[in-house]
Amino acid sequence: MSRWTIDKATSLDFDGVVALKVVMVSGKLSVLATGQRPSVQVTEVSGQPLKIDHNAGMLGITHDNALWEGLRSWLGAQRCSADVTVTVPPDCPVHIDLVGANAVITGLTAGVSIRSGTGDVTLDGVTGRIAANTVSGAVEAQRLDGTVDFTSVSGDLALAGGSLDRLTARSVGGRIAADVDLAGTGEVQVSTVTGEVTLRLPASASAQVGMNTVGGRIDSSFTGLDEAGRPMSRNVTGTLGDGAGDVTVNTVSGDITLLSRPDDDARHAGEPDVEV
Repeated sequence: MSRWTIDKATSLDFDGVVALKVVMVSGKLSVLATGQRPSVQVTEVSGQPLKIDHNAGMLGITHDNALWEGLRSWLGAQRCSADVTVTVPPDCPVHIDLVGANAVITGLTAGVSIRSGTGDVTLDGVTGRIAANTVSGAVEAQRLDGTVDFTSVSGDLALAGGSLDRLTARSVGGRIAADVDLAGTGEVQVSTVTGEVTLRLPASASAQVGMNTVGGRIDSSFTGLDEAGRPMSRNVTGTLGDGAGDVTVNTVSGDITLLSRPDDDARHAGEPDVEV
């Protein structure tokens, strides 16, 4: 095993990386896919140093203390912070734990698991299984393919482009906005308490639809759904296309909006038109 303690700007290269795990308290983390030699570039460190270890292809990056020790430092007088850029092969699985750090992750194909307290997360061109669990941090993503599992207390989720097999999103007060395609029998399962939900699907989308709210309002631009378009709709059901997929949205007091977009409107490279 190779180990380094980093307390200043440093650059490291590695012969091979088959998995990456990062634990950071605050600062900025970038994880980028590369066809070149994997590397770690640390441009800034303050407070506790970083510990980096590389063993049998497993790359670990963490503040010198364990996560909860780092959390105590972050909440106390000594703040742990670092600015780190990691390059790994596209098929490298990645697991990230953040307290207040922000993260940018691009080009990975083996999926990502990320947990964040207050830090914001940006995903671009990530495929496979994507799991994001936040307290108040926001997740913004574009060009995702595969499955997305999002859980938050008050953090928002915004998705633009990509074709999803499944989107599962649960939030107390965070807003959920997704402008995506459903792959084949793709599923969307969204639930919030007070958070607003906005979905935008192709006009040719094929799914069974069930949308329910206790105190919010439901609006849909798709025709043929029961109760859609009526004032103060609280329950909207029906079938889009041949009903191959499934779209289920439940809120307590959050409003629900289901929008239709032209099939020739290419969303894979752009930002969502829905306001997030």
